[in-house]
Amino acid sequence: MSKPAVSELILHRSPIVMRDTATVLEACKIMQKHRIGAIIVVDEEKRPVGIFTGRDAVNRVLAKGLDGRRTLLSAVMTAKPDCVSPDWVTLDALRQMSDCGYRHLPVVKDGKIVGLVSRGDFRLMDQVRLDEETGYWERI
Repeated sequence: MSKPAVSELILHRSPIVMRDTATVLEACKIMQKHRIGAIIVVDEEKRPVGIFTGRDAVNRVLAKGLDGRRTLLSAVMTAKPDCVSPDWVTLDALRQMSDCGYRHLPVVKDGKIVGLVSRGDFRLMDQVRLDEETGYWERI
């Protein structure tokens, strides 16, 4: 049995990215619109410089009384996030997330962001794999 790669989790979607000069409010609106829990913060060459999550919005902005309309992502993002390559085995990426307490992990190829995996992606992958192995195509 082959070990699936992270690239299988990011095949059909592009990562949602923003610059660090965007405000927290702008980022939260984008996360709400796309129903995602994190945004990758990139420089002008699409290299990841940070990650901003819904938890960051609560813990680093709201709980501290900051104004999301004025607070820039650069002030509250997690800078220099750990990243994985598309070639990583999914189990290794999941282990990295679990060991470090991450819910999201940027995927980088040649220094540029190509995707973002979340814990939910691994659950979905398991459900699809189970469906294929049992011959059932409906979602469980």
